[in-house]
Amino acid sequence: MASVHNSPPAGNALAVLLLAVSAFIIVTTEFIIVGLLPGLARDLGVTVATAGWLVTLFGFTVMLFGPLLTGLVSHLDRKALFVVILLVFAGSNGLAAAAPNMGVLALARFLPAIALPVFWGTASETAGMIAGPGRESRAVSNVYMGIAGAMVLGIPLGTLAGDMFGWRGTFAGLAALSLMMAGLLAVVMPPIARQPRMRLAEQLGIFRKAAFAANLALSVLVFTAMFTAYTYLADLLEQVAGIAPSAVGWWLMGFGLVGLVGNWVGGRIVGRDPLRATFLAVVVLAVGMAATAPLASWRPGLVIALAVWGFANTALYPICQVRVMGVASHAQALAGTLNVSMANAGIALGAIIGAVAINQLGVGSLGYIAAGVAVAAAVAALLVARMTKP
Repeated sequence: MASVHNSPPAGNALAVLLLAVSAFIIVTTEFIIVGLLPGLARDLGVTVATAGWLVTLFGFTVMLFGPLLTGLVSHLDRKALFVVILLVFAGSNGLAAAAPNMGVLALARFLPAIALPVFWGTASETAGMIAGPGRESRAVSNVYMGIAGAMVLGIPLGTLAGDMFGWRGTFAGLAALSLMMAGLLAVVMPPIARQPRMRLAEQLGIFRKAAFAANLALSVLVFTAMFTAYTYLADLLEQVAGIAPSAVGWWLMGFGLVGLVGNWVGGRIVGRDPLRATFLAVVVLAVGMAATAPLASWRPGLVIALAVWGFANTALYPICQVRVMGVASHAQALAGTLNVSMANAGIALGAIIGAVAINQLGVGSLGYIAAGVAVAAAVAALLVARMTKP
């Protein structure tokens, strides 16, 4: 573990807290677009399905650039690296707020998508370095709580902010927060000893293990199932359940709060048998997604369906991350980043499938189609378990 020089424990704790807040802002920037899609599409004169391609763009960019960039820059000075990443997010969110059309908005989504996986791949490790011996686990957990909170609350917060300030105001707010965090980290974060550089070819040796590649492929399928419907959840609530646009954000907030419970449970059950945990979670996910449309007109039923969906949806985040890293023989930081990249590939594919489903069958079909993909993921989990059984 690298050492931290000339930094008091209180300053270290504050630096870890700032990393967690930065993680929340950075990951919120990725997911917030989902809650803004209906209003953004109306304002720019495009369909929701067309606006959904912004989600696809972000996901594929993370997938393609994440592992390579993380492997190339993880040895650089972490303090400077995080400040630069947050400045990129500040500038790109500011550009999104001023975007006159979909082309400029696409550029504003492409730029942070390049930087996000680098933060993912280095933030938790850096938090452990800052915290010092005996405090690494708690520091890493704090950073991941910021990430988990953004995953489950970023969309509803964006929806509520979009309703109050407009989607442009939401992006402007994220730009201001990113700039503020860049300044705070520049002042507060202690200097950290640089990490030795490991050749990328050596790190990629983890692919020699078939189980690792199989688990990565499973993550793609799981996240495709999740985001086929989740990408368009705000539109589904408006169009199928008849929820007023001003109230959608509160429904998504409830979805996210239930998801926090799912995130906690997922983190507790995954250690016993990661593949079994994956199987159980995707089956529950399928039930929740499939039940949403038929129960949409009955509010108590809709609440139950969304609670089941939200619980399983967010439980799968830590389950997939731990499952993939657990089968890596070495280079676990790269393994975690690769899983994030594959998850984003699934997010992008899910957004594509969802857009096609909306255009061909209507938004009411999303839950059934996503549930079908989830069932396929459950079958795949059983196959991977059989393949890797000793």
